Amino acid sequence: MVFRNATVLTIDPSLGMIEGGDVLVVDNRIVAVGRKVVVPESAVEIDASGGILMPGMVDTHRHMWQTALRGFGADWTLTNYFMFYYINWGKIFRAEDIYAGNLLAAIEAVDSGVTTTVDWSHGLQTVEYADAALEAVPGRFVLAYGNLLGAPWQWTKAPEFADFIRRRIDGRGDMLRMQLAFDVTGDPAFPEKAAFEVARDFNLPVTTHAGVWGATNDNGIRLMHEHGFMTPSTIYVHATTLSDDSYHRIAATGGHASVSAESEQNAGQGYPPTWMLRRHNIPVSLSMDTSVWWSADLFSAMRATLNADRSREHMEAHKRNETVMLSHLRAEQVVTWATLGGAQALGMDSIIGSITPGKKADLVLIKNDQSPVMFPLLHPYGHVVFQAGRGDVHTVMVDGKVVKHDHHLLDVDLAKARQAVLRTVEYAQAQMGEQAWTQAMNPEKALVELIENPYTYTERERDKAAQKRVEQES
Repeated sequence: MVFRNATVLTIDPSLGMIEGGDVLVVDNRIVAVGRKVVVPESAVEIDASGGILMPGMVDTHRHMWQTALRGFGADWTLTNYFMFYYINWGKIFRAEDIYAGNLLAAIEAVDSGVTTTVDWSHGLQTVEYADAALEAVPGRFVLAYGNLLGAPWQWTKAPEFADFIRRRIDGRGDMLRMQLAFDVTGDPAFPEKAAFEVARDFNLPVTTHAGVWGATNDNGIRLMHEHGFMTPSTIYVHATTLSDDSYHRIAATGGHASVSAESEQNAGQGYPPTWMLRRHNIPVSLSMDTSVWWSADLFSAMRATLNADRSREHMEAHKRNETVMLSHLRAEQVVTWATLGGAQALGMDSIIGSITPGKKADLVLIKNDQSPVMFPLLHPYGHVVFQAGRGDVHTVMVDGKVVKHDHHLLDVDLAKARQAVLRTVEYAQAQMGEQAWTQAMNPEKALVELIENPYTYTERERDKAAQKRVEQES
């Protein structure tokens, strides 16, 4: 198969951007990249004129099982989230609910051009839940095994956990990989040490929520470092409220950050940290976190990340009574984080993450001839970040297989996913009861204290202010 006449964002420094470029795929590999590439007569041609061809995007942190309750927590804070899943209702979800959420999340990932997803699956109460998480999941997949209701130093030691790895993960190649997903609280006793040892024994990377306000902190980073568990394969999710010392430790050990800017700006983990990570030379990948709150595509992640970084740069400059004259973070870098950055974080950059001959063919064509947003195409990287969206994804290829073409998913039973999710929603509503369901979705509103305005322009405004004072005093 050959993509013809695209603006090709190779994300390969040796190839750069190619206007009017072609990409030839044979079997599951990229064979040739350039202009007017000679192809076999049998090659199927995709007209990519007016479009942008880029590597498949890589999401390094998504709680896929929570997609079954999409949008439920739109008005939550992180406290509301913890109360719902960790304290009150996480325990009610069944294995089939994990399956429903994962299936829908995986479908919407490839639909939006995400070809590799890390499922930060901390709803796995038993290995049966983990088995359900792996059923019928399209795309390239990394299962980050976790259990928010259990202690990682306990569930990682269970015989059935080791059996699961041998039975479902070993020998599956690069289409299915595994990580351990757990957090380090900073307890001086460092009980998580046993879970790190299991990860080391099975040669599994660890992904951990780090630098989350009120939850994880510098003590956790220090304990990991002092015990030798910070490695180049470790992914630090959020990493928002850490000290320079912690950032130095991450950088010195070659770790990677997973930034979920839309999440961090809403929930309260801390300010999206790319403005600090850049200064410490910590590699960045992007993620969406959970669609129980937010959107589930990396277009939104790229946009939120660039917005947050530039906003913070301006804010810091204004504190010094200075004006930012040149933007440090560019659109090209953010597109790189969404593709090659994710591949590097997963240790998969030798096979995916750029359009390089010899790599696996994970490709995304952004093209929409019916959209006024797709022309003129002047700054392709900026167009991906600020102009395009999931509705502009024309074709998606994973491991050489076309899974979406001409804006339509292929070989996907969306009706089946819809029915599975509907059953989960009905079950959760029944288990919680109508009152608890409504209260959880609509937490109490925070009161806004109005600042008294000394400027009263009309008698009517003065009367309204006086009446308000009387009501407050009574």
